[in-house]
Order: sequence, then structure tokens, then C-alpha cells
Amino acid sequence: MKTMTNQTTLIGPFSQLLPMAELPKAGPIQDEQLQVLERAGVLVKGEQIVKIGNYDQLHHEAVEQKYELQFIQEPMVLLPGLIDAHTHICFGGSRANDYAMRVAGKSYLEIARSGGGILDSVRKTREATLVELVTLLKERCSRHLQEGVTTCEVKSGYGLTVEEELKMLEAIQLVNKHHKLDLVPTCLAAHMLPPEHADARLYLQEVLTELLPQVQEQGLAKRVDIFVEETAFKEEEALEFLLAAKEMGFEVTVHADQFSTSGSRVAAEAGAVSADHLEASGEEEIELLREAGVVATVLPGASLGLGMHYAAARKMLDGGLCLAIATDWNPGSAPMGDLLMQAAVLGAAQKLTTAETLAAITTRAATALKLTDRGCLAKGKLADMIAFPTSNFKEILYLQGKLKPGKVWKRGKAVAV
Repeated sequence: MKTMTNQTTLIGPFSQLLPMAELPKAGPIQDEQLQVLERAGVLVKGEQIVKIGNYDQLHHEAVEQKYELQFIQEPMVLLPGLIDAHTHICFGGSRANDYAMRVAGKSYLEIARSGGGILDSVRKTREATLVELVTLLKERCSRHLQEGVTTCEVKSGYGLTVEEELKMLEAIQLVNKHHKLDLVPTCLAAHMLPPEHADARLYLQEVLTELLPQVQEQGLAKRVDIFVEETAFKEEEALEFLLAAKEMGFEVTVHADQFSTSGSRVAAEAGAVSADHLEASGEEEIELLREAGVVATVLPGASLGLGMHYAAARKMLDGGLCLAIATDWNPGSAPMGDLLMQAAVLGAAQKLTTAETLAAITTRAATALKLTDRGCLAKGKLADMIAFPTSNFKEILYLQGKLKPGKVWKRGKAVAV
């Protein structure tokens, strides 16, 4: 349960503290632009950061004001809590059989014909009870929190009926109320055309008129997503759907350019907050997204799971985009769900600076979710913080995800890891 306290606490000293604040909002970031505070501390009151700075100076203030002290004995580097801006971690069942067939050379169509594919996850999620979905989602949230993720976006999209989509969103809402990890729910009823429907426009109209009003009324989500692809929804119908959802008051985002490039045009024309995937995006699509101010959220987990190339993250940054990195954690194409490892591997492959990679999973990931109260360590921000057992922040990406946080604080409270 998320609770507040008004106790002021000094936490430290940390060998290094990276605020991740006052960085460029978009485009390249040089490592020299990273602020690195040596022997630093954090003053926390309730859920928020009061001050960061030199530990000895803060300690003097803390003693004088009789603040509580949390002493860090071992060398540690402090970062903002990680933000995973794109996941599908509310689901039933497993697609391990799909993975085995895929790496053995079977095509998507062959896997689907054998009973696999996304509709397999739809069947298993529909079969799962609300209690079962809650239990599974809690387990995944706990793993994410232990690995330093303190905020996580979660999509529906394996229900594909009004009743089943509401069940998924209710599961997400229940976990969000009682788990320390903060969840950002997104309605992805437009994940693909359900097997019961033959007409995409009629199905999308059903989502708009029957599902989304209930989502609003029950406060289940403020965001709507759609998968734009030949195997899902086409450009024109997707744009109509998103504009109608925006008219209802939803923020919109797009599964874009995973295999073809029409999704980025939809995201730009709809004024989406983010366009996610972008493996097929080229210079034209990058320019479209930049002009529209759309965040580029790339998903290396899907590239690893499918055995395909990464999104052109280096070109996106050089083209002036705000780049976020997320896991796409899902039962089919991206089952790993390790944000730090995936970001480190993508950074090595795409020649991203340490600053660019860390920003993509903290402050710029917050931008992808329109969260202004987190993603950096600064006065007034949420005290979502993670500390790594090292004295050199460069070790974090150098070890490519094997160095996990030794300490996690969520909304100012220490979390067991």
C-alpha cells in the first residue's frame, strides 16, 4: 500500500550521485553533460526529495535539525529509479513453445497455424481469473522492483472483448493500489482484430463506444494504444481511432514501425505522446516524429526475442528525437523483461553514450509517460532511488545488466531487494 510519512531523513553518503536533471530534452547527450556528485547525500521528507548535495554539509544540517539518518556504509552509486515505459506484463500462460519453434526456423504463420502466436496469449488470458492475473502481475512487478524499476507502464490487449479488457485493466488497477511499484495503465484493446470479428472498423467502433466510456468511468486508464501493422490495424483506421480517443480525453500512443513504416505517420498526425518499436523507421520517419514532438520509445527486448535488428537509436538521437528505452516485456516476442541489461546491450550495439542510455531509462522514459514528478533526483521529485554496489557509475552499463541495485527506495521508503 502506498503511504506517506512526514519524517525528514538524510540518506548517504554515496560515492557518486547522478541527478539526471537539467539534461537536454531531446537529441544527443555527451557524457560530459552528466552531473556527477561525489560523496553525496539526499534529504527526503515523506515521498519527496528535499535536497541533494555534499553529504558532510547535509549531515551537519541533519544533526542540527534532528533529522533521521540512514547511513550507507559501503561504496554505492545513486541513480533515479528506472522507468519501463512499455510493457505487457499482465497476461496468462506462457509462449515458450512459440519461442522454441521460432528459433528453430518456423515462420509467424506456421506458429499461428499450430495454435501459437498472440491469440494463444489471448486464449490463456481470457481463461485466467482476475485473481490469477493479479497474482501473476504482482510477481512480475516484484521482480522489476528488485531490479531497480520503480515505475512501469502496463498494457491490456490480451482480452480483446469489452469484458476481458476490463478484467485486465481491473487487475492492473488492483495491483497498482497495493504494490510498491507504480503502474501506468494503458488500454490496448486495439492490439489486433479479435477472432470473433471480421471488420476492423466495426471492432474499433465497439472499443470507442462500449469499452472506453467504461474505462473512463471506472478510472482504469488515461492512455490508449493501437498496433499499426498489416497484421493488426491499417493506417487510416488507426488514425481515425486515435483521434476519436483523443477527443474523449485520452492520451494516445502507437505501436509503430515494427515491420513497416505507416505507424510513425499515424503517431505524428495523431499527436501521440510516443511511438514505440520503430525497428523499421528511417530518416523520413525520424523527421516526422521530430517535427511532431513524439517521443521515440525503442524496445530492444523485442529485437532480442525475435532475432531481428535493433531500432536505429543512434540515428534517432542524432535526428533530434527524445529517446526512451523500454522492455516490451510480453509472453511472445519479448519474454526477458530485464530493462537494464537490454539498455546496456542496445547502447553497445548502437554506440549510445552512457548519458544517453541512462537518460533513456530514467528522465526521458518519464517524458514518454508524461510523468513530471520523477525520472531525476531533484527538489520536489519523488524519492524513487536506486543504489548500485560500486564507486564508479560507469560500471553499471559496463557490466551489461549483471550489476543489480543493492538498495531501492520507492517514494522515500526502502524496499527489500
